[in-house]
Formats: sequence, structure tokens, C-alpha cells
Amino acid sequence: MSCFYIFKRKCKRGGNSAPELGATSNRENNSGASTNRAAKSTGSLPSPSARSIPEMYREREGSLRVFSLTELREATNNFNRLLKIGEGGFGSVYKGSIKPADGGDGPPIIVAIKKLNTQGLQGHKQWIAEVQFLGVLDHPNLVKLLGYCAMDGERGIQRLLVYEYMQNKSLEDHLFNRSVPTIPWKRRLSIILGAAQGMAYLHEGLEVQVIYRDFKSSNVLLDKDFNPRLSDFGLAREGPTGNRTHVSTAPVGTRGYAAPEYVETGHLSVKSDIWSFGVVLYEILAGRRTLDRNLPSAEQKLLGWVKQFPVDGKRFSMIMDPRLQNQYSLPAARRIAKLADSCLNKNPKDRPSMSEVVEILKQALEESHMSSSDPTGSPSSLTTPSAPNKPFKRSGDAGTSRQVPRVAKAKG
Repeated sequence: MSCFYIFKRKCKRGGNSAPELGATSNRENNSGASTNRAAKSTGSLPSPSARSIPEMYREREGSLRVFSLTELREATNNFNRLLKIGEGGFGSVYKGSIKPADGGDGPPIIVAIKKLNTQGLQGHKQWIAEVQFLGVLDHPNLVKLLGYCAMDGERGIQRLLVYEYMQNKSLEDHLFNRSVPTIPWKRRLSIILGAAQGMAYLHEGLEVQVIYRDFKSSNVLLDKDFNPRLSDFGLAREGPTGNRTHVSTAPVGTRGYAAPEYVETGHLSVKSDIWSFGVVLYEILAGRRTLDRNLPSAEQKLLGWVKQFPVDGKRFSMIMDPRLQNQYSLPAARRIAKLADSCLNKNPKDRPSMSEVVEILKQALEESHMSSSDPTGSPSSLTTPSAPNKPFKRSGDAGTSRQVPRVAKAKG
């Protein structure tokens, strides 16, 4: 699989395996020839001479802390199930505490420790990708990887990742879990704006494009102040370079979030991430999952259901999350719905860039602040639609794409 790099072992059996990456470039599957697909704010794609993520990682790998398995067992009370805070295809996540890196007498650091399911090769490859990308990426809206543990022994491989701990769980928890307090309107906008800024950094802020490939509400983690952090970079990969429009890879992702052209052709670009972002925008508005089998059949697919309530129609407010209790700016909600529709355009070329998304979200947040200070004191009473500076087409194809389950194995 060309987008992952197997670590070379620097030590004997039973010791830590330090990440030393191979020379293969994951740009081998770059495809396409159009030159008019802008991904950076400068209007151009990364040049073929730009450094790859593995090359940048080699320069920075010393910044990550290397943990022993003994340290992480102590940190989690031998991976006590009472400290388990999450579980997924990769494995289990535990809350733990580690000593400061300098070995001083400072207070312990609370962390999240992700432990690889040793039965899956795919998890090992995603572990490698996560170390590579998060060892290079640095942005306030991306989760911080503190270090890793890689040990091979008679009982098999041990692969773990150590992250900063996010006290307020995920955006998914606060939108859909009825036992967790709901997030008020302006905080929702601040969270999705921060997530957009993190994604804009991936798409436009580096010498190489990074396609996240797994944007969804459960991957937006929240710190103690509800600042968002994008997490889980196991499926991330480098984007096309030069005049190429996409990279070709077997579709992987999560049901309901993957862009239709990616599912159907395997052609992956930053515009695939934009589609996923549009799905989450509607989740923010409606407080509904993109796919919910517990609802009546006509309402199970979020993108199909919202089409019944046109953004400029009188019934648009019917899609809004009832847990907001009408405490939101209707003009701002319309603006966000129009933005979501633009992100969900069937033609990837018609979707906005992430920097454009950021600007529209800033406008919506400002609009919400203005309406909350309105002398009527009722944000939801504002019914005059306010169009964004840039007109967006409402896609008639939103919600009609074939859904894709997470794939266990992928090539490319």
C-alpha cells in the first residue's frame, strides 16, 4: 500500500521500534491532468518538488516522545477497562496520566492513549500514518500527538499513541447523545469554524496538500474550553501535486460522509473533504446524524430529508435542532445551509475551497452575535434571509449519493 510506510526496526526483538521511514513516495498514484483545480489560496497545487510528509517527518521525528510499554501500562493501571474512554476499528482509547517529559517533579499530565488492535494489519498501517502526519502537522485546531510506543515481542506487536486529553469528548457526543448537555448555537458555530480553520490548514497551509479523508462529527474533539481539535489521521494522505487533479485510491471512510465521486471512482481530492464538511454542517443545524435507522424511513437519510425544506422557504426552520429551543439566528442558519448545499454540489469543481468556507462561517458567527444583541431579544424572530457575499448553488443531488461503509483494507 503506497500511502503507508513500514517502519524499519532499529533494535532487536523485544525492544522499541523507532519510526524510520522508507523512501517510497505516496504520490505514485497521483492522477489527472487538469490545471484549473485550485487547492491553495495562491491558486496553484503544490509543486512536484515539494517535500513529502515522510521527508518532513524525518526532520522532526525527534520532537515526539518515545514511551515504553511499561510506562503506558502504569499510566493506565494496566489498561484498566474502567479507564477506557473510547473504542473503534483501530482499537481502544484509555485515559491515563504520565510523568513530565523532563522527568521533573511536576504534576502528572493527563493524556489519551490509543492502543492498537493487534489482530488487524489495517490498524498498523493507520498507526504509521498517524505518527507521520501528526509528527509534522502543527495547528491549534488539530489534536496534538505527544508520543508513541512501538514494541515487538514474543506476544506480538504493540503499537500505541499518546495524545493530549480532550475533556469534553466529541462534537458527536454533544449533538446526538441525549445524556450530554447540548451545545448552544453560537458555540456550535465557533466549533465548526475552528474545525474549518484546521481543515484549511491541511488543504492550503503546507507545502504539500493533506486530504483528511475522515471528517465527521466524532472526529472533532473538544478541549476544556470547547475549542475543537481534528483527530484520527489514520486515513489521511497527501493530495495531488503539479497539474494533477486527484489521487487514485480504494474508497475508505465512514458511511454517510464520503463524497460520491470518491465512492464511485476512487478519485480523491481536497474537494472530497469539502463534501464531508457539508454533511457535518447539516448535522450542526439539525442535531441529527447523517444516517439514523431509528427515524421513520423518509427521515433516515439527513441529506434527503432536508431537501423538503428549501433554504429560502417558509418551512426552513423545520430542520433546526429542537434542543436549541429556538435560540439561534435564522439568517445565520440560512447562510450555513446555503454553504452546506454548496459543499454538497455533485460536481466537485463547484464546491468552495476551505478558505472560502472559513470566511462564510465567520460571517454567520458575526451575524449571530449581532442578532443576539438585537433589542427585540429574540434571535429566532429574525426571519429575513441574508445571502452570503458569494452566491452558492443549491445542489439537487445532495443526499442521493451511494453511501460507503468503512473498508477494512485499502490499496493506494
